Order: sequence, then structure tokens, then C-alpha cells
Amino acid sequence: MLSDVVRASAARFGDRPVVDAPDGVLGHAELDRCADSLATTLVHRGVRPGDVVAIVLRSGADWLVTATAIDRAGAVIAGVSPVLSPPERATLVDLVRPALVLAHPDLVDGLPLRADVAVLDPGGRGAELGGAGGGPPGDPGRDDAEPAVICFTSGTSGRPKAAWFTRRQLEAVRRIDLGPAEHRWGGGAPMLASTQFAHVGMALKLPWYLQLGSTLHVMDRWRADDALELVAHHRMPTIGVVAPQLALMLRSPLVDELDLSCVTTIIAGGAASPPALVEQARSTFGAAYSIRYSSTESGGVGLATSPDADDHEAVHTVGRPRPGVEARVADDRDHEVPDGEVGELQLRSAAVMSGYWQDPDETAAALTPDGWLRTGDLAVREPTGAVRLAGRRTEMYLRGGYNVFPSEVEAVLSSLPEVRDVVIVPEADDVMGERGVALVVPADPDDPPGLERLREFAATRLASHKLPEDVVQVDAVPLTSAQKVDRAAAERLLSLHREDRPADGTR
Repeated sequence: MLSDVVRASAARFGDRPVVDAPDGVLGHAELDRCADSLATTLVHRGVRPGDVVAIVLRSGADWLVTATAIDRAGAVIAGVSPVLSPPERATLVDLVRPALVLAHPDLVDGLPLRADVAVLDPGGRGAELGGAGGGPPGDPGRDDAEPAVICFTSGTSGRPKAAWFTRRQLEAVRRIDLGPAEHRWGGGAPMLASTQFAHVGMALKLPWYLQLGSTLHVMDRWRADDALELVAHHRMPTIGVVAPQLALMLRSPLVDELDLSCVTTIIAGGAASPPALVEQARSTFGAAYSIRYSSTESGGVGLATSPDADDHEAVHTVGRPRPGVEARVADDRDHEVPDGEVGELQLRSAAVMSGYWQDPDETAAALTPDGWLRTGDLAVREPTGAVRLAGRRTEMYLRGGYNVFPSEVEAVLSSLPEVRDVVIVPEADDVMGERGVALVVPADPDDPPGLERLREFAATRLASHKLPEDVVQVDAVPLTSAQKVDRAAAERLLSLHREDRPADGTR
């Protein structure tokens, strides 16, 4: 699908930039030409339709050329995030056993020795692999139900997995995102590329970004100041971010110094948007705010709050199913529960993954026989139809026999002005079984909120068994490469703090 859209966009948009990145500015026509050349080279190197080809490149022009070439050769795109450590990159490559790995020179370290690796020079667009001669490869004749793209889960808890999608599912993503105008061309505005191209929010959505003629602006490293300057300079009407990035932008002094009146809409996905963040962003930018709830497995589409939703729905929920998406809250037997009761949020749409790559057991655990995706997120559907999240099944801990969901506690504590960021980590307790420890990034490091202040503030909104019973000041909440809270890393951070604490227990 990506290859077909590139061919059409080249004819429509010519030299209009499709990406502006550290490795250069790339136009639609040049993208098409470079992809033809690299696809021919890949075929001559032995890449066959259905083969998996891994991309270990930084986001930008090279990445887009390489992905298009892989699709044009009839192979399966598997993007590996460049921000991962060498062992993490190796784990993902090993997971899919690709026929070929295309990597930048400084990202080769740690890749499995048995992997066939071709090194691409930054900015070379694959030309350094040697031209194969002849015209572009012929149509591989791939069926729309065959694998096209693999996206890796972030692995916030447990090992990462590889969700795979067909061309048919990519078409469903385009239809859900563009709505009834899915066949329109043009009209796109400049956009920030706020996540890596390997992330589901880019890898599955690049076709319709190209279709709209948008220019994707990529930073070598995401920085709040740089992001704000790009928004102001290019007069971007929409900011697409994950919530932690938006929080950093709001703390930048540039948010008051630059002319950001161009911003009319903020779309935040990938991680939860705390109520205080939604309110601050709407006030600071004077813009509508839409929370997007989805996952890698859902194809990056799911629920959303409407930009004109009332204050409760806009701030305290993740909205309603988007057109083409079904949602339900279900019990342990996958039976829908009444409104107001906590259960697992499940999604069903034509965009949901086909499964986990060569892992039937995990696939069966994630998908019901009738196609519902078990998200692992606990939720409550309100009588209005809006959905409110209530934590993760795997995050829940038991204090004195009562269930506690860390994200529920974090949502409350994050609205305390003295708290810049917070994560709740459970630890063993001789009396209660487990108790919650708040790892807090204070707004003022010289005057951090104490445990009494946290408990007093939260006690008006939470039952007593949910209140934190210890607090640890930290410099930052650990995040995954997808900018989600890395709970495993938070547990390690607490463990290190405990090891460093003096024998008398003082901090």
C-alpha cells in the first residue's frame, strides 16, 4: 500500500517535500525514484515477496525510502526503533528472523551475528548498495491478506512482541483516520513527527500522510524548544504529540515567547493525558484538545475525545469509539459488563492486528475468537458512552485485600501543583501484602511535597487504601522509547533507592 501511494503522490505533488529531516529534505518524486532503485537492488540481493526486512535506521528520508522499497519488492516492513539499546534492538531483530537487515553504520552494534546486514550510509538513500540496473521491479502480486508491516510492542511489562498487519488493515487505518474523505488528495499541513517512524503511529499512517501532501518535520532528537520553534515557524495548525512531550513543551519559556496562535488543535496519544495537563494545554494554546486512545495491536486507532466535548468528557475520559471502531468493557469471560462497572476495555475494527508474528499462543491470549482485542486496560463506560480508564490488569496490586490501580492514583496526584510528574510503584509490605510508593518529580526540587501533603490532597478523591504510603523524590519518571511510563524501570529505580538508603532508614 505504501508503494502505491508513493507512486500516486509523486505524480500529484512532484517535488513538494514529504519529509524534512536531519538526513535531508525529500520530495515526493525523489522518494518514488529512490524507492524504485533500492527495490530493484533488494530483489537482486535475493529479497522475495513475503520476506521480512528489518529497518534499523533513524527516522527521516532514508527510512521512508527504505520502507517504500521494501513494500515495492513485496517484502514485509519491520521497523526497529533507533532509540533502543543494542541488546533491545537485537531482541527485536531476533524475534522476526528477517531475511535482511538494513541499518545505519552506528546502529549495527549488537545485531545478531547470523543476521544478513546491509549498511546504509546516512543520506545515501540506499544508493551505496550498488545499482542493480534495469527498471523498477515488477508488481510482486501480493494478496491484500498477506503480511505487510510489523510493529513491535514497547514491552513496558514483559517481553516485547511483534504485531503484524496486512495491506487490508493499513487501508482500514487510512479509512478510520481520514473518515468519509479517505479518497481525498491534498490539503495536508506541515506536521511534527513526534514519534519514531517505526512506531505504529507513523509506520501504519505514513500512506495517508503522503496522500494529504503533508510535510513531516523530523528532529534529530526530540526537544521541547525545537518542537515549539518548528510549530511557530511553519505555522502548524495541529500539534500531534504524546502527553509527556506536551508537558515538556508547556514548561518551556518559549511557549510564552513564540507566536503559537496558529495552533487550533492538539492531538495527544500514546500515553495517558492527566486532567491537569489537558486543562493547562487548552488554556495556554487556546486550542481544542483531543485525547486519542489506541495501542500497537489496535493499529493505532481506537477511541477519541471530540475537540468540542464537554469539560468532563474532554478532561476525565478517553472519549468514544471512532467511526469504524467498536468498544466494549468486558469481564474475565469476555462478556460485556453494565455501564459503571470496571472491566477490560476491548476493541474491534478492521484495523486490529492479524496477530503476533509466529506466536499463536500470545495471539490467542490477545484476540477473542470473534475478533475482539483484549487491551489489558481496565475501564468504565459511563452512561453517556464515554470511556474512563481505570488502570492495567498487570499493574494492579493488592493492599490489605483491596485492589489498587496505580494509574488511578497517578491521575489524582499529577493534578497537585507541587507535582511535576509521578509514578506509583508497589512494594512488598509485611502487614498489608503490598503498599504504594510514590516516585515524585517535584515542581520545585528545593521544596518537594511530602507524604502527608500527597495523602491529604488525594484523600478527598481516593479511598484510603489507595493512598501512597511512602514518597521518593526522583529527577524523572522513566519512560519507554514510545514515551509511556516504564513501570519495570520504575521498580528498578525504587530498588536502587532502597539499596542506597542509610541503615537507619532516613532519606
